[in-house]
Amino acid sequence: MDLGNLEKVLAGEPAFRLGQAKQAVFRDLIEDWQEATVLPLSLREKLSKDIPLKVVAEISVSKDKKTIKALINLKDDLKIEAVLMRHQDRNTVCLSSMVGCPLACEFCATGKIGFKRNLTIAEIINQVLLFNRYLKKENQRVNSIVFMGMGEPFLNYDNVLGAIRVLNDQDYFNIGARHISISTVGIIDGVEKLAKESLQVNLAISLHAANDSLRSEIMPINKNQSLGEVLKSVENYFKTTRRKVMFEYIMIAGINDSLKNARELTGLLAGLKSTAFMVNLISYNPTGIFKASTPKQIKDFKSVLEKSGIEVTQRYRFGQTIKAACGQLAADKT
Repeated sequence: MDLGNLEKVLAGEPAFRLGQAKQAVFRDLIEDWQEATVLPLSLREKLSKDIPLKVVAEISVSKDKKTIKALINLKDDLKIEAVLMRHQDRNTVCLSSMVGCPLACEFCATGKIGFKRNLTIAEIINQVLLFNRYLKKENQRVNSIVFMGMGEPFLNYDNVLGAIRVLNDQDYFNIGARHISISTVGIIDGVEKLAKESLQVNLAISLHAANDSLRSEIMPINKNQSLGEVLKSVENYFKTTRRKVMFEYIMIAGINDSLKNARELTGLLAGLKSTAFMVNLISYNPTGIFKASTPKQIKDFKSVLEKSGIEVTQRYRFGQTIKAACGQLAADKT
């Protein structure tokens, strides 16, 4: 659904036609222009030809029905994955911003397939449109967004921010900015740009290690920008926005989950001048290389952080059975 093309096609029509088209696609959630009977037949046929609404996808549902993964076919036959996570009080979609990823983090399945290309704004918002259509039968909608799928959002900055503006716009998806989060490995240029944006979206930094040696081993990007540089950009972000930052930490058995690692993390974060942050511990979902930390190890790790006064949350494990959990999105048919 390319919004730019929609406006071009309707440029010669009365101004109210654009509003009717938006209502049909984003509120009524039609999947075929012929359903938009408020529009003249000739216009519906033109829109069907120039702006097809179908999103081709293969849907997988977890046994508990809380996680739905979509393998989406793009126009050039490449594929991406997106995930709907159903909480009791909200429906969150984990969005992809790239086909593949160039960062090659050791624990991430997406990184293993390499980088193909960036997604367009239309390809990003289509992921949400697809799940809104899925939820329509239950009279529900997507009301929370996380850019934690395939790709590094800040390496596709303009299209990601363009998509966020559409997602936030009340004429389209009307998702509050504070319900939209961007997860990044800490691309400094992206953090600096986001600090200057008027949108009050949430920022999450993927740490996964508390020293440069280990982080460079599992996240090659760290060789080019150290933890110190990343944290400095985070402090500058807070000074500008006054918004809390989340630090994400995947718990990998025998790699970064020891109590020594926990104490190292508390020491690293103690150096921050701002206390407006929290740590989100994520149980690793195996992709064939590493193993997940045991529940006891995660509990003990968390206890070390809490005793140091750090606010800690632990992410619920969504989608492991359908390979839709954190780090598992691969779209190996790309």
